[in-house]
Amino acid sequence: MQQYSVDNIRNVCLIGHGHAGKTSLAEAMLLNAGVIDRMGKVTDGTATTDHDPEEIRRKVSVATAVAPLEWNQAKVNILDTPGYFDFVGEQLEALRVADSALIVVSGKSGVSVGTELAYARATELGLAKAFFVNKLDADHADFEKVLDQLREVFGKTVAPLEYPLMEDGKLIGYVNVINMHAHVRQDGKLVRSDPPAHLIEKLSPIRDMLNEAVASTDDALMEKFFNDEPFTDDELKKALRAGIKEGTVTPVYAGSATENVGILTLLDAIVKYLPSPDEGNLIKADIGGEEQELPCHAEDPFAGLVFKTVADPYVGKISYIKAYAGSLKADQTVLNVRTGEPVKMGKLFYLCGKKQIETNELTAGDIGAVGKLPGAKTGDTLCSEKRVLTLPAVEFPEPVLSMAILPKAKGDEEKISAGLTKLMDEDPSFKVSNNKETKQMLVSGVGEQHLDVITSKLKSKFGVEVELIDPRVAYRETLRKKVKVEGKHKKQSGGHGQFGHVWIEFEPSGSDDFVFEEKIFGGSVPKNYFPAVEKGLLECIQKGVLAGYPVVGLKATLVDGSYHPVDSSEMAFKIAAGLAYKKGLEEASPVLLEPIGRAVVTVPEKYMGDIIGDLNKRRGQVLGMEHNEKGLQEITAEVPMAEMHRYATDLRSITQGIGKFSLTFERYQEAPPNVAEKVIAESKAE
Repeated sequence: MQQYSVDNIRNVCLIGHGHAGKTSLAEAMLLNAGVIDRMGKVTDGTATTDHDPEEIRRKVSVATAVAPLEWNQAKVNILDTPGYFDFVGEQLEALRVADSALIVVSGKSGVSVGTELAYARATELGLAKAFFVNKLDADHADFEKVLDQLREVFGKTVAPLEYPLMEDGKLIGYVNVINMHAHVRQDGKLVRSDPPAHLIEKLSPIRDMLNEAVASTDDALMEKFFNDEPFTDDELKKALRAGIKEGTVTPVYAGSATENVGILTLLDAIVKYLPSPDEGNLIKADIGGEEQELPCHAEDPFAGLVFKTVADPYVGKISYIKAYAGSLKADQTVLNVRTGEPVKMGKLFYLCGKKQIETNELTAGDIGAVGKLPGAKTGDTLCSEKRVLTLPAVEFPEPVLSMAILPKAKGDEEKISAGLTKLMDEDPSFKVSNNKETKQMLVSGVGEQHLDVITSKLKSKFGVEVELIDPRVAYRETLRKKVKVEGKHKKQSGGHGQFGHVWIEFEPSGSDDFVFEEKIFGGSVPKNYFPAVEKGLLECIQKGVLAGYPVVGLKATLVDGSYHPVDSSEMAFKIAAGLAYKKGLEEASPVLLEPIGRAVVTVPEKYMGDIIGDLNKRRGQVLGMEHNEKGLQEITAEVPMAEMHRYATDLRSITQGIGKFSLTFERYQEAPPNVAEKVIAESKAE
């Protein structure tokens, strides 16, 4: 594949709701460009960009894939992304390095939640956007209905540039709304003709819609529009290019990927109208402590971003790189800004799915990859030492679902830990932690499917089988009344005996802390044994008398006791303190405390009633509601943490994927009797 100048490169992210046909569209584009000679299918596991074993097994995309093609003297890098919400991290990686977003919409299901989220993410990043209404060959597909939805949801910037031609429910071609030329399929080829007479009148308001969108890009064009003067082809092209870049025009294309209709004009439009890397939303880099726009110039010192990593136990690590400035050559040494270490490039290559196409150079604006790059991680900036800078890394969402991970075979803990570490290099949107209190390894991700894919990869890539269970809740125990108890340890077995004797008052401390005091009069317990008593109690409070959870809010006052001048020892007084502790807590009306979290749930107003009702079912208490700057409702509530394990999944179900939430620990409070009884019973059973 030849080298292209920055103005002849297009980095296009295919994004949208699941099952809209993004991967099939990528396949059709590759077929028309001559990259592949036969169109693969997602359902058969033969699609170019769905090459991961998990994708082939599940028949859905789970990772972003890059596929370059050449069209009209330009190079188009297609970034095919998953549509499922659980793999949002993969979408964000692709959007981060794209210059435009092609939002794929099903002609059958229309505008979905994933469509709205894709549009919002692309807009937030300042990307040019276009729609492709796919699957118009499907039963009950309705282009006009989808177009109305697009206009209703996304406003007047939506401008259809193609109108599909249907015959007996089948897609036979389309009309180019700009020049009013029809293209009809005949003998497997698209033949240009005049549009059907009945469509000319129908397309007139659509063309007016387009002209209105074009006119809004320039005052002179607006004047021509109001004077009913036609736009020239050059004016239309220039205005559309400017409007798409600025976001005042969002073109709509239509067709069927599986039937290969509408793909040629889509490719033409990508090259003709979508921005190149030097025209798009220029990235801002930290240069010498100042944030500056970084021009995408080939002659400048090199600057690039590792935006994705693939960990393969056989091939090794592959780092995906976008060159934002300058050029990168094979065997060149550059600086990894995060580590501060120079790194030498190995072989450079372009990726087309899993196929590697070797290249000697990666030029400004282009996307490529390098294998086995020492120390590199997703988000690293690589640059020339002539100009040191830091590019903003991909911002991944915080994990919202945590599960405990258990090996199915004993002794696999180290394998699991090593495998998860490598998978975190590949997917930074999940995290691994060890809960010292519950002695569980926790894996946290975006959703159940996300965690399921991680465990599947552990098995397929690293040969380790695991299961996921709900994590244990870190309960606490405390006491409700003041008691005075005796602890006496006396043992005689020949020679020196063991003797320790204490009277201790136990009561609530008024805080979560453990407080130890002594009020000994007359030397009944020598001072040198006070630390032993305190140490004994500190060891004991790690385990309560109800369910074995740590005890908090305890005050212990040593008030009396006795000792033996020969048989007493620190160990004897530690044991005596432990005996007093057990007896004292049993008499002091112990109670179980459960952790309470502060949840902030962000949803559209129409879901408010369902969300509040669901929080109430979880024993939650709503503290307040307010509108945020995006017009959404923020509900703040306090909810027991034990009720929130799978809230991410339930919230997604209630709000069709739109809702978001954050959960932070707030405090401990007494658990209701029914909850306490259940926890205590489970603890005894274990």
